[in-house]
Amino acid sequence: MKLRPIALALLGAALATGCAHPDRSRDLGNPNVTAVTLAQQVCSNCHGLTGNSVSPNFPNLAGQMPAYLVEQLRGFRSHGRQDPAGFEYMWGLSRSLTDAQIDGLAAYYAGQPATPLPPEGGASRVAAGKAIFHDGLPAQNVPACIACHGENGQGNAGFPRLAGQHADYTAKQLLVFQRTDERPEGAVMKVVAHELTAENIRNVAAYVQALGSP
Repeated sequence: MKLRPIALALLGAALATGCAHPDRSRDLGNPNVTAVTLAQQVCSNCHGLTGNSVSPNFPNLAGQMPAYLVEQLRGFRSHGRQDPAGFEYMWGLSRSLTDAQIDGLAAYYAGQPATPLPPEGGASRVAAGKAIFHDGLPAQNVPACIACHGENGQGNAGFPRLAGQHADYTAKQLLVFQRTDERPEGAVMKVVAHELTAENIRNVAAYVQALGSP
């Protein structure tokens, strides 16, 4: 009977060794680690297990357009996307990703259901944002957002889903487009955002977050 605890310990060690598997690894330089494992064991630290992030510092990825996600991940990997909130985290995380892993990550997040966020900013702000989103601002030469992002903000191929995105994140990205060249793939958005006022940005960001909310 005295040998039983020792035997159990040895058995546990053997089982632990036998369970070693690339799919349980966090090694970002290992091309054999699957995209699902990367999403659930690495990316989840910021974006949540299903791509529904809790912190508005990190974008929601659930239900996102796969083509858009592929473009962004490749942009981070090549250092083409340079906005500080992105490259501080994503340059290092993406540098060794293979094309197959990037495609798999995009497919994983595209297939996750988006969890609606509560409206933020009050009914009048959301209503003002809705007007911009659907009708644009003709006097400021700002086109309607639905032209590229869809009637319900669902996205369209290389144009991202905006519905349910954190208002703070959306506002920050609009400022990046408006004031910098840190997202060169978004040249169209630089033109669109150029004439937006700070109030316009807060309004449309509030509406985007409210899209799809109960």
